[in-house]
Amino acid sequence: MAACTASKDGEQDSILEPLCFPESPAGGGGGGAAGAEPLLCLLCAESVGPRDRDVLLRHVLLQHRLVIADVKLIADLPKYLLYWKGRFLEQPLTDFCSVIKTNSTGPVEKQEEYFLLCDILPEDRLLREKLQQKRLEEILEQQQKERDDSSFQRLCMFCSEEFTGNRSSLLNHMAREHSFSIGLPDNIVYCNEFLDALQSKLDNLQCLYCEKTFRDKTTLKDHMRKKAHRRINAGNREYDRFYVINYLELGKTWEEVQSEDDRDLVDDEDDDWSDWRAHPVCAVCLFCDQQSETMDKIYTHMQEAHGFDLHRLRTDLNLKFYQQVKLVNFIRREIHQSRCYGCQERFGCRAEVLEHIVAAGHVMKLPETSAWDQPQYYFPTYENDALLCTLTDSDGESGGTDRSEDVPVIAEDISNLHTLKQTSVLKQLLRNRSSCS
Repeated sequence: MAACTASKDGEQDSILEPLCFPESPAGGGGGGAAGAEPLLCLLCAESVGPRDRDVLLRHVLLQHRLVIADVKLIADLPKYLLYWKGRFLEQPLTDFCSVIKTNSTGPVEKQEEYFLLCDILPEDRLLREKLQQKRLEEILEQQQKERDDSSFQRLCMFCSEEFTGNRSSLLNHMAREHSFSIGLPDNIVYCNEFLDALQSKLDNLQCLYCEKTFRDKTTLKDHMRKKAHRRINAGNREYDRFYVINYLELGKTWEEVQSEDDRDLVDDEDDDWSDWRAHPVCAVCLFCDQQSETMDKIYTHMQEAHGFDLHRLRTDLNLKFYQQVKLVNFIRREIHQSRCYGCQERFGCRAEVLEHIVAAGHVMKLPETSAWDQPQYYFPTYENDALLCTLTDSDGESGGTDRSEDVPVIAEDISNLHTLKQTSVLKQLLRNRSSCS
């Protein structure tokens, strides 16, 4: 759900959740590293280190008879605990928690009351969603920094060849030359920490896949080669935080998301699909209700009918992928609220603001970057905004950073094409990116 924010003129943003595009007419064309903050008891002065979560949970259960539901799904536990510590100072515990009685059929003197804090309480649910949204913003910011980083320098774990520049050069080298792939570079976050963790295992003579320890490096290399163990153990939860997909949906890992997605897809030659009719996903113009299944047509329409050229803005301003996402969501939100995105003047209806934008020559006029390059615009103004699917990184045509050496695309192993189609993590990543949520 999009956060409710205040505009510059003090008027509150009226969009409380993603909007829906008008239906097409018939026949129409994943924390980074663990935080350093201590974990505070919600009801007393007790505190523990950031890695002692279970110690604190045991304390609140035994000393205060308080149970926090689904702790592993809380994106930022220190901030969660701090929030409720403040609320419990303001109001009694029973105003927020469900009361559970043990031995309810027994004598009164043997009954005990326990308190359950969970997301059934709307305030708790909103807090969890807010913390998850904040974490996602931080991850996307970190991922963009790593995509742009040109100071990367590291030795290959298998041949000690040194790589400098962008991290993709090393990852692609290991995939191409050593058949070892941890995924596409843009699907990974905290790449240096990830590589440190893998290097540490190899230094400790530990197989990266089965995690067995061997007596020397030669034996380890032979084992990984002969057993085809040049891949990571997908069941090792320590790796989850290095993949962006694990931050995209609250409480689900990439394995759970992909098993949900494809669990019912089986080969059955007797299935008859002749009566299946797909509902095409259409891109919608930024300024009117014009829709098109072809992206080129919708871009041409915006240029010819409204004088708006998104490709030119991307090139002139050297906009990165996430900046383009924020810009599109910003423009959609401003127009929905009958406000000119160029000068922030408000009008009575959308027709009036569109007339003003053309008359005042504000179609290609953007406000200061700080007005739209904000985390709140990571999230789509409209659900299933197909226009966001077509955005790409700036290619440096306007004299930006020279990236003439294109990052090579490493093909996935297609020896078992059916299995690949069924279990592709990349497919789920693209689907989540297309909805930007």
